[in-house]
Amino acid sequence: MSQSTDNLRVRRTRKLLREALIELIDERDFERLTVGEITERAMVSRAAFYRNYRDKYELVEQIFDEAMDAVLGTMAAGTADPPLDRWVAFFEHTAEYHRLYGALLGRRGSPWFANRMRATLAGMVSEHLEVPDSARGSGRGATDALVPTVLAAMFVQAITWWLDQGRPVPPRVIATQTAKLAEAVINEANHWST
Repeated sequence: MSQSTDNLRVRRTRKLLREALIELIDERDFERLTVGEITERAMVSRAAFYRNYRDKYELVEQIFDEAMDAVLGTMAAGTADPPLDRWVAFFEHTAEYHRLYGALLGRRGSPWFANRMRATLAGMVSEHLEVPDSARGSGRGATDALVPTVLAAMFVQAITWWLDQGRPVPPRVIATQTAKLAEAVINEANHWST
């Protein structure tokens, strides 16, 4: 079999597994899902699943990592967009994959995924939203990560609310609103004494 046929098969298998995962999470809790149920729904073999993923967590992690790479990819290329544009792009991505994120962050979703998303967003805040050193708690030890952690939790909650409400406003609006809330938190943290 040729390399291009293998790549096409891998892409097709991964697409089917992702779609099956989303459908199943809509029906029942992520934590209770088995690889067998995912492969049965996707109509692919367990062997095909395990050629691509260690477990269901790696499947979800790869989906999220690919999304974050796509959203943050411009930064690595040295053509970083302003933070608001990156945040709008993230909400646009979330809207495109709303079933996946709604399922993973919803009441039947995965606490593991929500924690992973919060950690990733906290890292993004720390690196790319330019939280001033005074807001990071210079010299305050345990509070160094407080602002990025609070903002990440706020962002995940905003995403969850937006999805639960059926995306009542466009991605640019919710991104702008959450960015303004983040700015208020950062401004308050800037007034903390060191």
